[in-house]
Amino acid sequence: MNDKIVKMLAYNGKVSVICAATTNLVEKARKIHDLSPVCTALFGRVLTIASIMGVDMKSVKDKLTIQIKGNGPAGMILVTANNFPKVKGYVTNPQVDIPLNEDGKLDVRGTVGYEGYINVIKDIGLKEPYVGICPLVSGEIAEDFAEYFSKSEQKNTAVGLGVLVNKDGVKSAGGYVITPMPDATDEDIFNLEQNIFKAGAISKMLDKNMSLEDIGKKITGDENLKIIEENIIPIYECDCSKEHMLEALKAIGKEELKNIIEEDGKAELKCHFCNKEYYFSKQELKQIVPVDKEKKE
Repeated sequence: MNDKIVKMLAYNGKVSVICAATTNLVEKARKIHDLSPVCTALFGRVLTIASIMGVDMKSVKDKLTIQIKGNGPAGMILVTANNFPKVKGYVTNPQVDIPLNEDGKLDVRGTVGYEGYINVIKDIGLKEPYVGICPLVSGEIAEDFAEYFSKSEQKNTAVGLGVLVNKDGVKSAGGYVITPMPDATDEDIFNLEQNIFKAGAISKMLDKNMSLEDIGKKITGDENLKIIEENIIPIYECDCSKEHMLEALKAIGKEELKNIIEEDGKAELKCHFCNKEYYFSKQELKQIVPVDKEKKE
């Protein structure tokens, strides 16, 4: 299945459903960052929820940033997205490898850590960006974002995220976000909870080549889902360039640049998001900040 995001309505418009297939996107990120299996599962979940949240933003200029800081060995996870959605990000320690958990599965929780927080920044054209902070409740990512939506955005939301990894890489990856509207009844919400529980992991449903529409039907129990939008293709793409790196060099200050020119005679910068390297010669550095000629005594 190709990567795709589908927006749907269930229960006669009383429940919003967004389902995403992100296998290719997560595999690309795995290759770029040389991720360990458990970091692939972790990072893939965050990339998937960022894609889904990105789609919900209104303008092409809007930008979403997600930071997850736990006390586990992975360190910080940072992901950005726009509403196309194009996503990119990195894990501080991408090669972390820890034993399987007690269920014999990749220990995402142990990799993230049991204590820490999610920090969500939405730059949506207002004077100040929206910032939402929520403590981690499990480290499994899906439960943590359900808590974030509840506490920071006052939305009673169900979140499912999954990444299936084998020896060759990412077998399947995807996720869903289900949000009841204000007119959803207690019975509707009870039925949703029952169907989500019975449906099982989305990564397994995707691995069986179920379509996103069929997954939407299974997790809601509604055979009459209405598709609102379906031609949404999430991609992992970095927009770095030599010009952006030039701005980063300018930002470090004149004295620091002088030291680099005098001591190293060159500069090499690597992008955190795609690992692409940029080289600046001594001549290029001098054009940023000309070195003062030594004054004769």
